[in-house]
Amino acid sequence: MADTYDIALVRVDNRLVHGQILEAWVPFVKAKCIFVVDDHAASDFFCETVIRMAVPSEIEVNILSVEVFARQYAYKRESGKRAIVLFSNIADACRTYKLGFHFDKLNIGNIYNEKYKLCCAPSVFLCDNEIQDILTLLENAGVLIELKRVPRERAVNIRDALKGYCPITP
Repeated sequence: MADTYDIALVRVDNRLVHGQILEAWVPFVKAKCIFVVDDHAASDFFCETVIRMAVPSEIEVNILSVEVFARQYAYKRESGKRAIVLFSNIADACRTYKLGFHFDKLNIGNIYNEKYKLCCAPSVFLCDNEIQDILTLLENAGVLIELKRVPRERAVNIRDALKGYCPITP
């Protein structure tokens, strides 16, 4: 692994590594590394193997638990190898932030929860706990959160998507 990484994208997508990441986001941000930050993937050999098989060999893949990632990596821009950080859920992104990986922008691409209370976008269905984690990142950390499936799509600011549902100020 390189000593430093230029974190080009921090994203929540419950599918982790898939076509939109490999075919749209990797070329768009010119990523040479993907961090999959997920406790399940980091502890499941089969899951890790499938993720590694999906990623082209020229892209470095690191699959780490939330705690290990937060302890070992700092959020930096414009220094080192360009990287994408992927979380499978908002709770892990929020927990990583609380543990010290402080990012300024979070992209939400795909979230589905059977207990959802709000459909924010065609691919983003949030439950109460996820909304509370988003509010924590917005209000306490000042993180800009956008809903955007692919780079060329117009981003939706989460504050706009939550208007009328949660008492937040734009």
